[in-house]
Amino acid sequence: MVNHMKRTFSILASLVLVGVLTTGAIAQTASSARYDVAIQQKVSQKLQDKSDFQSVKSSVEDGIVTLTGTVDLYQDKLDATKQIRKVQNVQGVRNLIEVAGTNVPDQELHAQIAKKLYYERVGYYDNAFNYFTLGVNNGVVTVGGETYNDVARNDAMATIQRMAGVKDVVNEVKVSPVSIFDDNIRVRAARAIYRDPALGKYSIDPARPIRIIVNNGHVSLYGTVISDMDKTVAGMRVNQIPGAFSVQNNLIVESDAHDGM
Repeated sequence: MVNHMKRTFSILASLVLVGVLTTGAIAQTASSARYDVAIQQKVSQKLQDKSDFQSVKSSVEDGIVTLTGTVDLYQDKLDATKQIRKVQNVQGVRNLIEVAGTNVPDQELHAQIAKKLYYERVGYYDNAFNYFTLGVNNGVVTVGGETYNDVARNDAMATIQRMAGVKDVVNEVKVSPVSIFDDNIRVRAARAIYRDPALGKYSIDPARPIRIIVNNGHVSLYGTVISDMDKTVAGMRVNQIPGAFSVQNNLIVESDAHDGM
């Protein structure tokens, strides 16, 4: 009898809880929905005020804004979401905008982006410590690699997102962990490479240095060198650095095809 009463009480408690949660969800939805008309007006105004969004349409349901239509650049699509999220009482944004700007053949777009990334952050301390891989398929750009910090990664992504012909961007770039130990290895590796008589020439063009990636004491070298000998020497020099746990020599000879930079 006691067990039966306990089970009954448990069932009743569960039903009450479900009822409370359901009522709360309905109330929240109703609360969001009551702002839909005002949200629609504000969103429409924001879209009309910016020339880049003239072909963008919007609808609102339960505080969720759905954006459709077209823009010229992928960055415009991202900016549309940012702008609409600022509207008061907006609960979320569903971005279905298509990038309908200039169509650029994948091979040509790849070359254009690669050139941009070659010169990304030239003159900054971390330039030699960033490495990117690049793939383009039907205007969808996939970016991989590893950067010294968030700034380097974000700068690269911002550059790509503003380029004509880019329809979408897949960001697979890793950011190296913050480490004083790794920073010391980076400095030693750069000195070992660029102070070598045979390798000093790679510091002449700041856009295409030998890329030095350090992650928890493990060193990876990327980039393009002129000869097999230069690749071998670079690996030897870095292998002599005290404190480096391992060295992965991914340098390729100039005549080889590659996607990295």
